[in-house]
Amino acid sequence: MPFSLAGMDVLLRPVQEEDVPLFQRFAVEPGLIGLDWNGFRDAQAPVRRYAEDGFLGKDDGRLMVRTASETAGLVSWRTGSFDGRTPYWEIGIALLPEYRGRGIGWRAQALLTAYLFEHTAVHRIQAATHPENVAEQKSLEKAGFRLEGVIRGCEFRAGRMRDGYLYSRLRDDPAPELGNGSVTGSGMAPVEEPLAD
Repeated sequence: MPFSLAGMDVLLRPVQEEDVPLFQRFAVEPGLIGLDWNGFRDAQAPVRRYAEDGFLGKDDGRLMVRTASETAGLVSWRTGSFDGRTPYWEIGIALLPEYRGRGIGWRAQALLTAYLFEHTAVHRIQAATHPENVAEQKSLEKAGFRLEGVIRGCEFRAGRMRDGYLYSRLRDDPAPELGNGSVTGSGMAPVEEPLAD
């Protein structure tokens, strides 16, 4: 299901081979991923991961964020659990700099959240961000997430331990308006490999 945004649609689709170079860029270009840059990574890891499962694994996954015919970035999810029995998803997003600040990020995160609630049995989806990333905080709030609090000293970045903000959305929390129908309807290609329930 796409969103119309000033003449362009925002939609999600599975990773294709042509997308792998973007994953490689995020691994080796300082600053491209914004505050989440934490040093050089193995640029061949995305090639291996794509060959393994197309970035659609049992415990994590990636989908491409598209605007009409252009790739704006990617969204991701990975599993977690506080008690070892009850799973949740933690989502993330990485947009290319030229697509930030245009309303694409919150829509992509809302689409991903709706997709995960529609196709998996989790009750909780969470997202963490940096205290200085006000744009992402606003994006998460627009996507229906609520601030739960500060996670103290949770991340080593730029040479020191830093705090984070934790947001969540529960299955029965109000969702932003996504339009009618299934999130895997006409605008979003179905994911061929099933996700973990």
